Amino acid sequence: MASDKPLPFRYQFAAGGIAGVSEVGVAVAGQDHYTGMMDCFRKIIKNEGFSRLYRGIMAPIMMEAPKRATKFAANEQWGSVYRSAFGVTKETQPLAVLTGATAGATESFVVVPFELVKIRMQDRASAGKYTGILDCVVKTVRAEGPLALYNGLESTLWRHILWNAGYFGCIFQVRGLLPTPDPNSNAQKVQNQIIAGTIGGTVGTILNTPMDVVKSRIQNSPRIAGSVPKYNWAWPALATVMKEEGFGALYKGFIPKVLRLGPGGGVLLVVYTGVMDFFKKMKSD
Repeated sequence: MASDKPLPFRYQFAAGGIAGVSEVGVAVAGQDHYTGMMDCFRKIIKNEGFSRLYRGIMAPIMMEAPKRATKFAANEQWGSVYRSAFGVTKETQPLAVLTGATAGATESFVVVPFELVKIRMQDRASAGKYTGILDCVVKTVRAEGPLALYNGLESTLWRHILWNAGYFGCIFQVRGLLPTPDPNSNAQKVQNQIIAGTIGGTVGTILNTPMDVVKSRIQNSPRIAGSVPKYNWAWPALATVMKEEGFGALYKGFIPKVLRLGPGGGVLLVVYTGVMDFFKKMKSD
């Protein structure tokens, strides 16, 4: 993801934001009484109406631009830091994984409040408590304090570290395995980006889905003074889910998630690379 003469941070951030908006998808909150993706859609529409599928959609829409902007800009910036620290001029496979993981950790601090609001608004049990995003934020802060907006930060760190390490690590590896595209063929370049990004997004999703399941449970557990939540820290919560519900519970909702984030990873890479190429051309003119 590095270039010999990288563009300034503002261009990287803008390109990541544009890529994020292009990749927005709706994640339907999974519940224990759904047997699969189609069963989830059918029961929600039947019992709660079609609009319920889009409850909490404003939070992810508002989140995607800063989230993806931070992801790609941080990956570029940390790549420069690590190449300088390790005395290398070009990215390597281990550096691609390390840079992606660090970018994921950086991204986590941006997305946690948005994720918490999205999860609480999409949760069926709390559907009637909030009238909108601002109402959800105000009621959460009043009831649990301002730091409650960062409930689940630790599990979110793990989720984004794993996804981004897998995503950027795979992109580097797959690009090296694919035939070098003809410099004059934009179609070949786009094809390689789609393949690398989709594989990266799929691998990242396989790696981070257990932490995503745990994160949702942690963020949907209100903090009550004098009591310890059942799901509090990421790895103990993961062990609790495995013990009580089995390994398969850690991959609840995996199919709709990978169907969105696999191809979504390809879209992200294509749009980000295309916008960066446009910025480079614009600066050179």
